[in-house]
Amino acid sequence: MTQTTLAIRLGVAADAAGISAVHDAAWRNTYRGIIEGKHLEKMIARRGPAWWKTVLTQGRSTMVLEMLGTVAGYVTFGPNRIREAEEEGEIYELYLRPEYQGLGFGRALFTAARNELQRLSYHGVAVRALSANTAATRFYAALGGKVVGTRHELLGRTVMPLTVYAWTDR
Repeated sequence: MTQTTLAIRLGVAADAAGISAVHDAAWRNTYRGIIEGKHLEKMIARRGPAWWKTVLTQGRSTMVLEMLGTVAGYVTFGPNRIREAEEEGEIYELYLRPEYQGLGFGRALFTAARNELQRLSYHGVAVRALSANTAATRFYAALGGKVVGTRHELLGRTVMPLTVYAWTDR
């Protein structure tokens, strides 16, 4: 009999290299052809293990999806920074290694982060996604996110639209 070990838990400093590897693989898979090549490489390079170790040791809320002892995905979250959304919580990032996408693990990470935000007394959650990232926009729409606005962000030399989604708890 085969048994698969899957866990979603709060991230710790020892997860830094694993989260960095997920970030690298997910961003290359997701944003190649969307974000200008040189700028994408700079963005990925800035988020190495040392950067993630700092994030994890400074107490920022991060959860990891661990599959068979390996970090397969992560989600970061905290207070809302998106002025277009009235919700109190925000999911900043949610990424999976490409081989784990489309299997329900993203939904599990989203739900875990949303539950943790509720536990911390944040009412509602907001997310922003590059509008050109159709996998993300379909994902958040399928989770019941309501489009509440659009923002624009300069990435490299290109201004790109982001779609803002919200889930209200009240």
